[in-house]
Amino acid sequence: MSRDPASLLYAETHEWADLTSDDGIATIGISAFAIEQLNDLVYMDLPEVGKEVAAGDEFGEVESVKAVSPLYSPVSGTVVEVHSELPDNLEKLNEDPLDFGWIVRIKVSGDEGRDKLMDHAAYEKQCSEAG
Repeated sequence: MSRDPASLLYAETHEWADLTSDDGIATIGISAFAIEQLNDLVYMDLPEVGKEVAAGDEFGEVESVKAVSPLYSPVSGTVVEVHSELPDNLEKLNEDPLDFGWIVRIKVSGDEGRDKLMDHAAYEKQCSEAG
């Protein structure tokens, strides 16, 4: 299954959320734009399964040769799965940020934060304005 960027929702902080599953699980990743801006990723810190997060909370971080950037949850809920292969394969994140590059899956609790998420067109506009 290949994710369509147009079917995702995006946070201002460049995380994407796939909320299309019927089981209330959101798959979370970071956008190709963010990966390109960070350049040369060297480390990723993932949360523990079972961690409770609120929309806008930091749940991990990604480090490049240039900077350390926090990862923020676009939704509220409980981390039910982490992509444990990702930290050892960060180069694949550049190649496939939407499918291989998912970071966590969160069992969503409520609608908190969803009203702040952008559709693909609005997110593309934000990125183009950022340069």
